[in-house]
Amino acid sequence: MSRSDFPPGYDESHLLPNPQYAGVHPSAPPPAYGFPPYGGQPQLGGPAYPQPSAPYPGAPQGYPPQPGFPGQGFPPPMPIMPPTIPLSGSGDEGFTTAQGWDSVGVRHAFIRKVYLIIGTQLLVTVGIVAIFTFVEPVKAFVVENPGVYYASYAVYFVTHMVLACCEGPRRRFPWNIILLALFTLALSYMTGTISSYYDIKSIFLALGITMIVSLVVTVFCFQTKVDFTKCQGLFCVLGIVMFVTGIITAIVLAFKYIPWLHMLYAAIGAIVFTLFLAYHTQLLIGNRKHSISPEDYVFAALSIYIDIIQIFLFLLQIIGASRQ
Repeated sequence: MSRSDFPPGYDESHLLPNPQYAGVHPSAPPPAYGFPPYGGQPQLGGPAYPQPSAPYPGAPQGYPPQPGFPGQGFPPPMPIMPPTIPLSGSGDEGFTTAQGWDSVGVRHAFIRKVYLIIGTQLLVTVGIVAIFTFVEPVKAFVVENPGVYYASYAVYFVTHMVLACCEGPRRRFPWNIILLALFTLALSYMTGTISSYYDIKSIFLALGITMIVSLVVTVFCFQTKVDFTKCQGLFCVLGIVMFVTGIITAIVLAFKYIPWLHMLYAAIGAIVFTLFLAYHTQLLIGNRKHSISPEDYVFAALSIYIDIIQIFLFLLQIIGASRQ
């Protein structure tokens, strides 16, 4: 067998002509990754070079992203308002003593009216949150138009201040119901907008925990002999601390997101508003040192409704961040 019948050795193989690189100088650099040989057109079916901006497995997560809307940034700020605290002193300011009730029947009718209003408010809020969560066009609209959120924030602030500070509007029908309806719609829109930045499992989990906490606190307040209404000064201080802390936290997180600070504030907020839920519930049911006047049924519904919504929002932040 002649030498030409054997395959060329290593020293000879690099001297053989390659039709793919015909006319190319041996010292020319190799072609770029993912592109055809020199001078050819890019291959559409070739391997794609990984983009630098593409996420990689195990990439660190920042602020909880909203499902379906990557890159939209931070969720809008939570409604920052001090918890509602009635003024003590006289019944004219919405505060009365246990002896201020005419009869047990009046108190029971007052409690039924307040919880009927709260139930209606929560149904409206849950419906709006469901629409913002499951209807993609609505979800896209609220995320891409933050101006509507801040307009609802203004309505929320004004109606809250009027109902909490002005005795006339909150006791005069039908203005008290109109203001309460505007307040409920504004806070529901804000709650739905914030919820649209989190995944559905986090929303359902936060909703379930909020329902359980609210039910347990309500039953506890009806059964316990502990009087939270005696600690009005403590709750006043807690409200001021939460208000100031919320403003400082919002300013800090606006410049740089600090996960542990966000989670700490959310955990403290959930605990504080759970205590306020117990406080407002005992003011409603009476048989304590202080109670809310039967004429202020709108004020009582407003207070408990805010507590429940704030507990839900704080829990949603904690659960949503922990699932990332």
